[in-house]
Amino acid sequence: MADHLEIASEVIDLEIKGLEALKNALDSQFSNAVEALRKADGRIVVTGMGKSGHVARKIAATFSSTGSPAIFVHPGEASHGDLGMISGKDVILALSKSGETNELGDLMAFAARFSIPIVAITCQSGSTLSKAAAAALVLPPAREACGETRAPTTSTTMMMAAGDALAIALLRDRGFTADDFHGFHPGGNLGAALRRVTDLMHGPEKLPLTSPSTSVEAIVKIISAGGFGCAGVVDQNGALAGIITDGDLRRHYGSNLAEMKAKDIMTTSPRTAPPEALAGDILALMSREKITALFVVKDKKPVGLVHVHDCLSTGVL
Repeated sequence: MADHLEIASEVIDLEIKGLEALKNALDSQFSNAVEALRKADGRIVVTGMGKSGHVARKIAATFSSTGSPAIFVHPGEASHGDLGMISGKDVILALSKSGETNELGDLMAFAARFSIPIVAITCQSGSTLSKAAAAALVLPPAREACGETRAPTTSTTMMMAAGDALAIALLRDRGFTADDFHGFHPGGNLGAALRRVTDLMHGPEKLPLTSPSTSVEAIVKIISAGGFGCAGVVDQNGALAGIITDGDLRRHYGSNLAEMKAKDIMTTSPRTAPPEALAGDILALMSREKITALFVVKDKKPVGLVHVHDCLSTGVL
């Protein structure tokens, strides 16, 4: 029986080599491709047949989710009416390993007729597709991971990586931000992680706050009433001067707590979060620092509080 782990390692090694070769083969054509895609006033129409088509669908989805509106058009369906989905303002990104895919013929002719630019991802520099393209990303020679049938494996991995590289280059050219990305991903764990702290925090009216001169007895009542396991200590200007947690009370147990004030047991310079912080980043901070709650501070004053349960209950991971 074949060693499955050995086979897996061989496949992954071959595909890694393909990606390394692709990285080293990138030249000015990549910049030309990005520029051609960026200049389009319409959408990016991504197309391909067979395995290239499956990769093309994913690339179109990646473009759309990162600020570059895109659609997938099946080249076979294009010849039977779907060419009407393509306008003169669009740009076509065509994927074909050989560059001679018959089903792309009508689409290329349509593009030529209406002066629609084509960007190609192919393995053949002298192919029909490469010659028709305004910019061609020619994948370097690489051994397919399936040596028995030469089924597209390494080549499709390189196509996928090239598409991702184009999408991220466009994203950065256009200044696409996490806020923009969240607008396209409101659901799921990814959407939750990209929410702002202001979307999760408890507002000012619910904050457990006290002054430096408050007695420990009163602090215990404030922490218990708040339900967050902590209380914030603010100075005469309303700025956050420290925080008192259940842990602080336990650490001072055995001392003369009855005579102590908030200023005697508080932790100064506590960890805080700005209102614009991403929920995912704040959860990571709380996990790293082993804390369960953070005050949200603006101009040094507490404006909210976020608890680790607030993050987890909304799907932030």
